Amino acid sequence: MAKPKSRELDPATKAYSEGLQYICKHPMFAPLAYHARFVRQEGNLCPEKGWAVTTSHGHIHVHPKRRGLPEEWIYILAHGLLHLGFGHFRAVERQDLWNAACDSFIAKFLYDMKLGQPPAEMDGRVEIAAKSEEELYRSFMERGLPASFHNLGTAGHGFQDMILNPRSSGPSYWNNTDVNWQDCLGKGLTLAVTSAVNVTAGYEEYLGANPDVLTPAMKARNWFISSYPLMGAMAADFKIIEDPALCNRLSISVAAVDAEAKEIYMNPAAGLDEQECRFVLAHEFLHVGLRHHARAEGRDPYLWNVACDYVINQWLMEMGLGAFPRIGGLHDPDMKGLSAESIYDRIVTDMRLYRKVATFRGVGLGDILPPRVPDWWDRNDGLTLDEFYRNCLSQGLDYHYEQNRGLLPAGLVEEIRALSQPPILWDVELAKWFDHYFSPVEKVRTYSRISRRQSSTPDIPRPRWVPDSGDEDGRTFGVVLDTSGSMDTKLLGKALGAIASYSMSRDVPLVRVIFCDAAIYDQGYLAPEVIADRVSVKGRGGTILQPAIDLLEHAEDFPKSGPLLIITDGDCDRLRIHREHAFLIPKGQHLPFVPKGKVFRMD
Repeated sequence: MAKPKSRELDPATKAYSEGLQYICKHPMFAPLAYHARFVRQEGNLCPEKGWAVTTSHGHIHVHPKRRGLPEEWIYILAHGLLHLGFGHFRAVERQDLWNAACDSFIAKFLYDMKLGQPPAEMDGRVEIAAKSEEELYRSFMERGLPASFHNLGTAGHGFQDMILNPRSSGPSYWNNTDVNWQDCLGKGLTLAVTSAVNVTAGYEEYLGANPDVLTPAMKARNWFISSYPLMGAMAADFKIIEDPALCNRLSISVAAVDAEAKEIYMNPAAGLDEQECRFVLAHEFLHVGLRHHARAEGRDPYLWNVACDYVINQWLMEMGLGAFPRIGGLHDPDMKGLSAESIYDRIVTDMRLYRKVATFRGVGLGDILPPRVPDWWDRNDGLTLDEFYRNCLSQGLDYHYEQNRGLLPAGLVEEIRALSQPPILWDVELAKWFDHYFSPVEKVRTYSRISRRQSSTPDIPRPRWVPDSGDEDGRTFGVVLDTSGSMDTKLLGKALGAIASYSMSRDVPLVRVIFCDAAIYDQGYLAPEVIADRVSVKGRGGTILQPAIDLLEHAEDFPKSGPLLIITDGDCDRLRIHREHAFLIPKGQHLPFVPKGKVFRMD
């Protein structure tokens, strides 16, 4: 006996079945779909050129022969269920305008939700200013129905897709008049939020995704989201890319982070287990959260990356977070407790050695990928994203302590707290430097210069308050101004203006000024008022600052206790300075040597 041929579904039925199956599995629409009844048979209430209509009994009548994509049926069925869930079935004066108002709100809701695909003849995108269906209905009653709101329903042009109190076409138990549809929608919203959290944490697959086995990197990421609040927000926002071909093309041996694209690259060929992936992911999260991508400020990018790696790896080992990778990483117990800036100043003294060490990306390559646009972090998008990263760590730190997740290294806590505070402006720091060296001049009473006599007692001489004689002796400092061609003229003007202003406010009578490029131009002592007025800058050649510093340190007419203020763009050799000093350099630049004084980076 011949075997009967298996009946295959026709394309129209197959697409409809796939869309219905998706809606029944969707956590938001599952409670509504469970109580609704879908009618797809000849002679139902759907118009000939429509897709579907919904009745107040909880029935959705679907066109039995309409061909469409599964995404289109998802949109149509969700539209009908939302009519029930939003409680749109009510008797009003103009039923057609009320139906149009409800269709408009559902179309806006589904467009924002990005669910399904509206058919070609339906307008899926609509802009509405009303806050509710009732407000939009009143607007239609007063002004009429605009043309852009005509094709938003699922019943086709000229028909309403909501049928109020239709005649029963079957047994009474088919009429779901006792169902609380709004309550079903509320349960669906709760399930949708729960499902979103579970998908993010890795407890369930995203609806429509292929169920694959989670990799160690994904398990580690899910662990941060569910169990480690300090970096949970960072983990939820970053995408893990595990493509060995892409990693090889980018020369990533283990891992690297792209803070601009919010992506972390993990090379599966490294063979890390879950504990090692936790360590590496935490390493990359801290790179981004602590703004290492923006704190280089003119330093060598690779050596700065190396310095940050030493700090982060030491913290992670103290925290016991994951396992130090077997393939290696940067760790030196002698650098424990040092900041990244201090470690950088140490390793630049032996660049030949430290250029041979390997980050998680490889030898000579930093695992902080550079931005595609050099000044991206100074633009609006970059500033917004940078603020988001800082907030992730600062809020995560609060949650970490609230949930008693364990002690953290003091240096890490200090850096996170510092990120939540606005940075001190360079001119404020410069003012503090002036306050340290030039305290207010003491004033004394003297009768040698009698003040004006009071009219009530003209015979009584009264003393006057004057600065104490001799207090201004030695009250000066030296300024070495780099006038090479690489110096920005705006920077020179801004620096000299600040110096003149602070000198006058702190009663500094004279300032020793030296211009220096390839030669020395000694300007002698200048009053702050002269500096603030106009100074003719000489030079604009090369950069050799050491002769000017030697001249000031050995000048007989310059006090031995007078500090030095050096204004340069950093394009100079190592300097030998034996007295108190400070540097004024442009923001984003860095000195190629290790200064012992303060460094103020100007905006």
